[in-house]
Amino acid sequence: MMKKKSIPASKPSLMLFLCQIVSALDVPLDSKLLEELSQPPTITQQSPKDYIVDPRENIVIQCEAKGKPPPSFSWTRNGTHFDIDKDAQVTMKPNSGTLVINIMNGGKAEAYEGVYQCTARNERGAAISNNIVIRPSRSPLWTKEKLEPNHVREGDSLVLHCRPPVGLPPPIIFWMDNAFQRLPQSERVSQGLNGDLYFSNVQPEDTREDYICYARFNHTQTIQQKQPISVKVVSMDSLNDTIAANLSDTDIYGAKPVTERQPVLLTPTGSTSTKVELRGNVLLLECIAAGLPTPVIRWTKEGGELPANRTFFENFKKTLKIIDVSEADSGNYKCTARNVLGSVHHVISVTVKAAPYWITAPRNLVLSPGEDGTLICRANGNPKPSISWLANGVPIAIAPEDPSRKVDGDTIIFSHVQERSSAVYQCNASNEYGYLLANAFVNVLAEPPRILTPANKLYQVIADSPALLDCAYFGSPKPEIEWFKGAKGSILRGNEYIFHDNGTLEIPVAQKDSTGTYTCVARNELGKIQNEVHLEIKDPTMIIKQPEYTVVQRYSQVSFECIIKHDSTLLPTVVWLKDNDELPDDERFLVGKDNLTIMNVTDKDDGTYTCVVNTTLDSVSASAVLTVVAAPPTPAIIYARPNPPFDLELTGQLERSIDLSWTPGDENNSPITNFVIEYEDGLHEPGVWHYQTEVPGTQTTVQLKLSPYVNYSFRVIAVNKIGRSQPSEPSQQYLTKSANPDENPANVQGIGSEPDNLVITWESLTGFQSNGPGLQYKVSWRQKDVDDEWTSVIVANVSKYIVSGTPTFVPYEIKVQALNDLGYAPEPSEVIGHSGEDLPMVAPGNVQVHVINSTLAKVHWDPVPLKTVRGHLQGYKVYYWKVQSLSRRSRRHVEKKILTFRGNKTFGMLPGLEPYSSYKLNVRVVNGKGEGPASPDKVFKTPEGVPSSPSFLKITNPTLDSLTLEWGSPTHPNGVLTSYILKFQPINNTHELGPLVEIRIPANESTLILKNLNYSTRYKFYFNAQTSVGSGSQITEEAVTIMDEAGILHPAVGAGKGYSEILFATSPVMHTVGPTFYKVQPLYPRIRNVTTAAAETYANISWEYEGPDHANFYVEYGVAGSKEDWKKEIVNGSRSFFVLKGLTPGTAYKVRVGAEGLSGFRSSEDVFETGPAMASRQVDIATQGWFIGLMCAVALLILILLIVCFIRRNKGGKYPVKEKEDAHADPEIQPMKEDDGTFGEYSDAEDHKPLKKGSRTPSDRTVKKEDSDDSLVDYGEGVNGQFNEDGSFIGQYSGKKEKEPAEGNESSEAPSPVNAMNSFV
Repeated sequence: MMKKKSIPASKPSLMLFLCQIVSALDVPLDSKLLEELSQPPTITQQSPKDYIVDPRENIVIQCEAKGKPPPSFSWTRNGTHFDIDKDAQVTMKPNSGTLVINIMNGGKAEAYEGVYQCTARNERGAAISNNIVIRPSRSPLWTKEKLEPNHVREGDSLVLHCRPPVGLPPPIIFWMDNAFQRLPQSERVSQGLNGDLYFSNVQPEDTREDYICYARFNHTQTIQQKQPISVKVVSMDSLNDTIAANLSDTDIYGAKPVTERQPVLLTPTGSTSTKVELRGNVLLLECIAAGLPTPVIRWTKEGGELPANRTFFENFKKTLKIIDVSEADSGNYKCTARNVLGSVHHVISVTVKAAPYWITAPRNLVLSPGEDGTLICRANGNPKPSISWLANGVPIAIAPEDPSRKVDGDTIIFSHVQERSSAVYQCNASNEYGYLLANAFVNVLAEPPRILTPANKLYQVIADSPALLDCAYFGSPKPEIEWFKGAKGSILRGNEYIFHDNGTLEIPVAQKDSTGTYTCVARNELGKIQNEVHLEIKDPTMIIKQPEYTVVQRYSQVSFECIIKHDSTLLPTVVWLKDNDELPDDERFLVGKDNLTIMNVTDKDDGTYTCVVNTTLDSVSASAVLTVVAAPPTPAIIYARPNPPFDLELTGQLERSIDLSWTPGDENNSPITNFVIEYEDGLHEPGVWHYQTEVPGTQTTVQLKLSPYVNYSFRVIAVNKIGRSQPSEPSQQYLTKSANPDENPANVQGIGSEPDNLVITWESLTGFQSNGPGLQYKVSWRQKDVDDEWTSVIVANVSKYIVSGTPTFVPYEIKVQALNDLGYAPEPSEVIGHSGEDLPMVAPGNVQVHVINSTLAKVHWDPVPLKTVRGHLQGYKVYYWKVQSLSRRSRRHVEKKILTFRGNKTFGMLPGLEPYSSYKLNVRVVNGKGEGPASPDKVFKTPEGVPSSPSFLKITNPTLDSLTLEWGSPTHPNGVLTSYILKFQPINNTHELGPLVEIRIPANESTLILKNLNYSTRYKFYFNAQTSVGSGSQITEEAVTIMDEAGILHPAVGAGKGYSEILFATSPVMHTVGPTFYKVQPLYPRIRNVTTAAAETYANISWEYEGPDHANFYVEYGVAGSKEDWKKEIVNGSRSFFVLKGLTPGTAYKVRVGAEGLSGFRSSEDVFETGPAMASRQVDIATQGWFIGLMCAVALLILILLIVCFIRRNKGGKYPVKEKEDAHADPEIQPMKEDDGTFGEYSDAEDHKPLKKGSRTPSDRTVKKEDSDDSLVDYGEGVNGQFNEDGSFIGQYSGKKEKEPAEGNESSEAPSPVNAMNSFV
């Protein structure tokens, strides 16, 4: 029984209402067959239905058709016959229906406007084209109009109308300035779909006189320009500045120079509107709103969602774009404009209509005489299209009758067709939005059978595999197919065969006895034909000796066998694989006829080796594993590099190859593993040797591949495990012939350097690669995704070519082909490059700032559309700057900071902000060209923070029971100061702290007088400022009250820092914390509060020390700003003061104090400056009673002394006082030592000895109590104080040698008696 894979079609029913479709004949796509069969005309190419032409160029109306015999063509114009022979301007192309209307030689395009239709006709029927409407494009000039300047108040909305001239097709509108630069657009300023320029609110920067609307007419490549429009924005800044100068800070900050307004729609107007769009088109809906701040637009669809993957937002979300719309997109679309003051919305009712579109387009029918068939034409649309039929271009109602044809609406039914039934039918589906026209022919053929498979075709199959024998055929009516085996064999039947509908015979399991000749017979009522094919059955390929698992020692040799058996008529190829990949490119692997040998095996040779045998019909493989182990130890042998090869010889010279042979040198106890062959190109690179190839150490000859146009010399290097030998002597030279280049330049790139160019670069070929003289390059380019031809240019042997006049940042296909005097290299591959980048067009929108805390904010923005970047997107830059401090209301120099966020990021953090400040920021997109326009400045404010420490704390005017405090407000208040907090407590020399007192001081105070303090007491002060957020960091100082009024020093602690002493008292409120003293143990040794009192040539240095007892101090000093080494002075004992001598007047010095034996720690540096001689502040003590009595006593003593000396001198005796003083020097009255600067009044052995009667006034200018151990620093320093030679302080009493005029109301005084006494002694 014959077996079929497909089910034959059943006999068609005669009942017409079933409208059963009977399959027509399939015509094979055989070119020879198609040339022989008759066929009605088919339109293959025609111009578009709506054809807008350039009135300056010839009009070409296309109409191409095919058919057998070739069709003839005719045209109608506006429904009547168009006789082209009567119009000299109109010609028809040969063997074509395409019309050419000559406009360039005197014709006018307007004269040929109309509706054209082409008819292609032959003896089998007539096909017609669409109605082609010809209209010349128009680009009229702008009507002249007088444009008044627009004066707009800042913050108001504005619409600049374009109103372009009506053109065909409509022009493309854009706004530019006088410099032909596009005007920047944003959420605030944008162009509407009608071309008008809308301002949601105007800003001062919108003032300009060159708002120009341009209309570009693409068909005529012309641009029309409207008169410039002037806009003047009336700003409120100057008025606000005037008001600000006369109002308080609070009033100024709260003023709003521009009135904010809730949104109002500029377009569309009203609350509702309608829109009709056609199916398949792009739906564009627009909403533009005015308001301040600039409104944000949001789109929704009532009762549904916006279609995913087809919805896009353009023009800063003011335009809703839905592509490929369908009837399901009909509905109400709502746009909402919103800002902080409110919102407004508009509903657009969208109705989607549809021009006709195909559901089932009619298809060509090829029928045999007597067969049945149908043509079906089904279309849909909104409204529903009407269907009409034509036959050979004539309405079917008036066409010649055909008894085999019946029209039933959108279907034509054919029954028992005959050859005269051949015709071309047109189906027209139309509604008010358009029409569809389709041609479908009915071709009734009566053809005897034809077999298309070549005669005597040979099929070869491996035994036990399926065999497929082809018998492609055609005939009308459809022939029947039968198969026979042998010249006189019977028809083939049975389950061992499968017969396919296309005539193919399948033998599922072919055996040796299936070999033979098979005959295919095709017959129908018009004839019979047969064809013979031949089948050969081949033996399968087998591997009879497979590779085996092998373990081999390192550096030895191994072989795998692969012996095969195959059909003698097949040619096998053997391929070896390692780990299912190609063998390594290593000369150690030798592939033989039946084996694979690996020389000098290494650890990396471990793996699975597979032998693959292929023939044209089958493939087999076998695998084995190789394991490499360590070699056993060998006795020590002296190894060396091999000697160089010699006797190099060249033979077998050809254009692209040559044989090289050599004799190896001595291997020196290490086998030669391989030879390295190098070559020199004496023509292009003489003296430079290049690697050519390597061969195994067992090989002494090699065939070398050569390149054209090279003057070769060769040398050989032997290699063993020790290393490489010296190169051999060079061989003789061999010059190859020139040829075309074999390769093209590498690394071809296209990167624009300017917005309107494309720089194409490549790596030039070397002289070795040129293959011949005259190396050049053919550079070709075309714009990607645009149906353009390649543009090419041939350049010299360079590596760059610049294409000018390109659009900005568009992709280009680029290729560079090498050529020389003999021809071109192979066709190069294409690369993609881009023309030059330009600055981005738009700024990021929807910039929002979220203040996280007083020093950190987060900024968000919407990414710009990629098409506006006009380059490779690199990221976004955020510019931000402080406008003013909200606490000070003072503007300062604006220092903008920049943060860059890479990639398409839409947010970023702004660190390091100052609290309680007003900031502005804007965002810009960055590409490879630079930055785009800035977004509108966004203002934000940081909240209050805690203040910094007060700028200074100065303690002046110490008295017996009071101190005056002065301070400066914090450098960074970080908010509104609410108060100052002062805490202080007494300290003694054992670091015991007294009661802590706290005072809260109003924020507007800057001085304070503390009264009722203990005399001669050190106090420590802690001072800080407060805002509503909390307390800031504190500043500390220490000061000492004096013992009596005579000991007052001016200025005291903190003097010399330039502070004025303008004082006023406040009434502090004191809060005592803890009435008892307690011991405070320092946590670590430290030296702090280093202070200086400087005169012209010396300075008193004092400090405070906390740490272990008996520390040895030293003082280091040097000129401030100098790089010289520090000078070091050792302090005697553990005193906390020292006098630096020998200083230069008017010089700034740096000083620091250190302690030895404590890891060398030091204090922080202090800076002081010696000054010129100044008049000492004198106290008039000449009128004091105690002073007069003292002077009288002194005068009496001097008189007695003089009398005694005079008597002794007259007697010739010695002065005993001097001898006694020399013999019995009292350490307590010794003058200051020059080496350590210590005072005679202090003793290392006894800390509390009373002063001798003969000692001078102490340096602190107070009477020193017997139980006091205060250091000199406790009593203050000043520039007026001086020390005499024995270290005692005489600044209070002694005058300068050259006395300066006294300041203030004090008059110049004569030297005091003390000065006179000192001078006399």
